[in-house]
Amino acid sequence: MATAYTPKVTGDGIRARIQRVGGHLAGMVMPNIGAFIAWGLITALFIPTGWVPNAELAELVDPMIKFLLPILIGYTGGRMVHGQRGAVVGAVATVGVIVGAEMPMFLGAMIIGPLAAYLMKLLDGLLEDRIRPGFEMLVDNFSAGILAGAMALAGRSVIGPVMSTCTDAAGDAVSWLIDHDLLPVASVLIEPAKVLFLNNAINHGVLGPLAVQQAAEHGKSILFTLESNPGPGLGVLLAYMFFGPRRLRPSTPAAIIIHLFGGIHEIYFPYILMKPRMILAAVAGGATGVAIFLAFGTGLVATPSPGSIFAYLAQTPKGASNWIGIYAGVLASAGVSFGVGAALLGFGRLADPDAEPGGDAPQEEAAAPGTENEPAAK
Repeated sequence: MATAYTPKVTGDGIRARIQRVGGHLAGMVMPNIGAFIAWGLITALFIPTGWVPNAELAELVDPMIKFLLPILIGYTGGRMVHGQRGAVVGAVATVGVIVGAEMPMFLGAMIIGPLAAYLMKLLDGLLEDRIRPGFEMLVDNFSAGILAGAMALAGRSVIGPVMSTCTDAAGDAVSWLIDHDLLPVASVLIEPAKVLFLNNAINHGVLGPLAVQQAAEHGKSILFTLESNPGPGLGVLLAYMFFGPRRLRPSTPAAIIIHLFGGIHEIYFPYILMKPRMILAAVAGGATGVAIFLAFGTGLVATPSPGSIFAYLAQTPKGASNWIGIYAGVLASAGVSFGVGAALLGFGRLADPDAEPGGDAPQEEAAAPGTENEPAAK
């Protein structure tokens, strides 16, 4: 549940509403973080550019990212809303969204899983006390099956294509910024899109083709670095490790290893979904990195896939200015992201409520203006 990772939010302000949404999103993803780590390890190890390439074992990568992880998210989101019945309906509905789109449908799963479970909850409320004794199991099973099938069809025909359209729109916006020489500003779109698991669509669908053209002409392209830079994610994870909620800090070292050395950026997305304001840290770090890459006139020779520091080492072109520019950009983006993230976490003060006198209970973050942990905004 979301409350296992984020405190209960009170208040009706915009900040409180955003925190509630982020808490629910985190509640769908964080319980499945082990599955993300498993997928990340398999990807980092066995894909053609991995540590120990293995074509047969690499066949696990696509089914896990396209089917297993979205279904787990839809299942968990449905369970949060309406228990086991909501979980089953949410999982079935998620399959429809997966089939209706070409990219991994994490965002679609986050939408349709809870929605299907909510409709199931409403339907159960309508049927309650209206079923004759002895027919309860029959009605329960058929009502869930019919609704799940209908939601799967809706996901295939409506939600999946809508998510694909949103992805295309995000790609077009990034292309416009590139065409108008506003690359640092592109982080305002790229970093939030990454957190919504649209990173592969933007990197390989938009930036990659443009970067290949530039690399063919100039031997390198800055566009290869826009989405793949591991610095912003590293800074966010470091901020969580030192200043995040105490119960979450032990999970960050493993996430840092998978992110930085394995290049699996998806591992840090749930940490931002948990506290949406942390996206500002990623945006600031990303824009800083791009500005430094531009200042040094550097880039990479090919797509760093996965986006690990080892892939950056392999794809950095010869020349001192290229090496200095690339790694200055990565380090600066990590530093800025860490600094902004630490400030957003209150340097630990906002991580947990003050322990009661004489006690050492863990603290939780002040949730919203007007709560007992934070004075109301005037």
